[in-house]
Amino acid sequence: MSKILIRGARLLGGEPQDVLIDGETIVATGPGLDAGDATVVAAEGRVLLPGLVDLHTHLREPGREDSETVLTGTRAAAVGGFTAVHAMANTFPVADTAGVVEQVWRLGREHGYCDVQPVGAVTVGLEGKNLAELGAMHDSAAQVRVFSDDGKCVDDAVIMRRALEYVKAFDGVIAQHAQEPRLTEGAQMNEGVVSAELGLGGWPAVAEESIIARDVLLAAHVGSRVHICHLSTAGSVELVRWAKSKGWNVTAEVTPHHLLLTDELVRSYDPVYKVNPPLRTEADVQALRAALADGTIDCVATDHAPHPHEDKDCEWAAAAMGMVGLETALSVVQETMVETGLLDWAGVADRMSFRPARIGRLTGHGRPVSVGEPANLTLVDPAYRGPVDPTGFASRSRNTPYQGRELPGRVTHTFLRGRATVVDGNLA
Repeated sequence: MSKILIRGARLLGGEPQDVLIDGETIVATGPGLDAGDATVVAAEGRVLLPGLVDLHTHLREPGREDSETVLTGTRAAAVGGFTAVHAMANTFPVADTAGVVEQVWRLGREHGYCDVQPVGAVTVGLEGKNLAELGAMHDSAAQVRVFSDDGKCVDDAVIMRRALEYVKAFDGVIAQHAQEPRLTEGAQMNEGVVSAELGLGGWPAVAEESIIARDVLLAAHVGSRVHICHLSTAGSVELVRWAKSKGWNVTAEVTPHHLLLTDELVRSYDPVYKVNPPLRTEADVQALRAALADGTIDCVATDHAPHPHEDKDCEWAAAAMGMVGLETALSVVQETMVETGLLDWAGVADRMSFRPARIGRLTGHGRPVSVGEPANLTLVDPAYRGPVDPTGFASRSRNTPYQGRELPGRVTHTFLRGRATVVDGNLA
């Protein structure tokens, strides 16, 4: 592999300096490095971050290749600045065996746009009745460490306790989709003023909060690790903050869309805004931003949920839940967290690279941009502003809530172990 010199980038938003890559590794950093025979990437005014890591991506393969594939999903990830994603288990067949997680892992390795770390199902078929092959999935070539029935909640407390106990043997984590199903039967949107005015079935905050309360107590009781997926309410923030104050091994994520959008958008009846958990209130949005800033919420995770056109271009009640997010995540975080002064770029690196890699126990990702480290890097032009045009997405799906909306920032280059996967904003 050839040498690459990134010239004049603001490392984590700091002072400009050069970064020299030789093969898969960063070999020098500092101002005024000699380019020698290296390919030079002019990066003045741009911010250099460690490659982003997503704890929560739906790649749909196997089974729903009409929505996304490992190839198209990892291309979208690279365009968004990600060098590693965790692929959720709600595929067809479900990723509840060593064979399926190895298939997804190998597809990621073959395509090479970013590393794909499969997430294993907690229960067989996501049915919540019997534990899946947790040990076999961990012992497989995919070396699964994160398990989730995402899309469904592990609502049986006994099953949840057993899962938490089981993964202790290999330092695994159970990532919970916090949704008490009996409190959300027929729910279409956040329960509140807007749902009452629209006459849509309400999805109460307590449906999320009651599961989080139970699961942090269970994790503490058995001494295991629990991760809360797509936390969305102010009450959930307080529960996680309380659990962390006890020293319990609890982590949490927030999606970009829950940092920006509110349930007021549902007044349009546009199914692009239908998502699980639902868009909440402005007060919830502000609480989520503050919690991400102070570290109560550990990381940003996209919950990239691609759907074919026909599953969203329909009446609200019939529409699928979910939004694509890989290609817009960093821009939304820049708008909601950086431009508001809640996080600097070093904080963005922490919440979108360092912490998610640590939670997922990924090696080689979420590493400092320093000599001897793997050259997994993302170069961002923070001065860019432009409308979101989903027709140019690398993802196979177009169900973005940001179509036509002007967002800041653009990933210009992504490097996976020293190899450019994105150059000047285009797939390499």
